[in-house]
Amino acid sequence: MIYRFGKAFYYLSVLAFIFFLLYFYSALPEKVGIGISDAGEVNREWEKGTFFYGMIGSFIVLNLVTLFTPKSLETKANKKLHRLFPIGDVYRDYLLGWFYSFAGWINLSLAVLVLYVHSINNQEEITVSSFTFWFYLLPSLLFIWVIGLFILLVGKFKSVQAS
Repeated sequence: MIYRFGKAFYYLSVLAFIFFLLYFYSALPEKVGIGISDAGEVNREWEKGTFFYGMIGSFIVLNLVTLFTPKSLETKANKKLHRLFPIGDVYRDYLLGWFYSFAGWINLSLAVLVLYVHSINNQEEITVSSFTFWFYLLPSLLFIWVIGLFILLVGKFKSVQAS
């Protein structure tokens, strides 16, 4: 059941990223500022198309890397992994849920990055300083998620040793 919640969270995060990217792409100027100095001035600029295709490319690469393991487990392409996490095993559900939710957090992080770049270029709507909370929260959650993977794997290895 956790696996299905993780997969639903992943697909919702994909929709959120696509919505933010397409919606804010239309509001961006031709030269997109992607960095600001301490004085609050834009110090790095990209072309609008470069930013858009760069975000699409990073989205695709990060999703492919993150979802390779669960897809190989679901399709039984990796025999050793399927033998370790057979169908019906509780840890299989936890592992698949972990991977899909981790990919969801990565997608939400990319969506926040798009929103941040939009705020750099449109200071009237959203201020850049309102993102400090998110810049601390998202890496912290990703770090906690990685620790959760290690706890999950330790639990699985202990169950394998016990049997």
